[in-house]
Amino acid sequence: MTAQPRTVLDRIGNTSLIALRTIAPANGARILLKLENENPTGSMKDRMALAMIAAAEADGRLRPGGTVVEYTGGSTGVSLSLVCAVKGYALDIVTSDAFSQEKLDHMQLLGARLHIVASDGGRMTEKLTKDMIEEARLIAQAKGSFWTDQMKNRDQLAAYHRMADEIWAQAGGRIDGFVQSVGTAASLRGVAEGLRRHNERIGIVAVEPAESAVLSGGPTGAHKIDGVGAGYVVPLWQAGLADAIERVSTEEAMAMAFRLAREEGLFAGTSTGANVTAALRLAERLGPGATIVTVMCDTGMKYLKTFGAKLPAQAAPA
Repeated sequence: MTAQPRTVLDRIGNTSLIALRTIAPANGARILLKLENENPTGSMKDRMALAMIAAAEADGRLRPGGTVVEYTGGSTGVSLSLVCAVKGYALDIVTSDAFSQEKLDHMQLLGARLHIVASDGGRMTEKLTKDMIEEARLIAQAKGSFWTDQMKNRDQLAAYHRMADEIWAQAGGRIDGFVQSVGTAASLRGVAEGLRRHNERIGIVAVEPAESAVLSGGPTGAHKIDGVGAGYVVPLWQAGLADAIERVSTEEAMAMAFRLAREEGLFAGTSTGANVTAALRLAERLGPGATIVTVMCDTGMKYLKTFGAKLPAQAAPA
């Protein structure tokens, strides 16, 4: 008999892997999507939030009654808010008006205290990322909080190694390529390392915003793909890990997110749109018979207001 979950945290992981039906390469290659929206907060970040807190508890960096602080564009903050609510830790989140209001509201509803850093016109930039990091550092110093520091925290890699094992088992050991967008780089790195333990020949493709393509040698810039593209080369990035880097624009990512909703019934965010766009490009290169895995990073319910503003006006009924 399967053990029943003791808390909602026991529902993190073991998400589904499905094949896209209509958004598929013309050459017959197959794209599989890991449905991380099935996690409790609707995001893959639940995995890393739990891993970072559990590791800090295990080695004494975080003790009962302690406080936690993090800088985040939203999904990590929501996931940490969930974990801290269940475990009884106070949480300070440094975030910005650049990110979806739904995420900010969700964090507050779960008990987090928000510190809002103003953005440049609602856009993600290198300066905003670094301003948020500095604010989190100051809060941690002043309050003696445990700072999860997601850009540098290696404890989260173990969570993505486990995700890789799930993917390998679900795909029946048949994977030719893995595609993932880069925020902290932890999910790309962790899943890639895990998959290559099973088959070192699996091709790895990193995805970044075309408007801020720093990983592939472009200039830093502003974009609106939530959760990815920090605007500089992040500490957990390893240049030799990815076989290729795909640049996807905010416009392309959003258009694909809309297609996924309308053609596949999968309501996802823009990072997922970027992932599927890049996965289609890889599938065309690899040819018939290839199997490509990518990730539905989170649910589009986190972006209802953002997406709603982009929808075309409906014609009035006759």
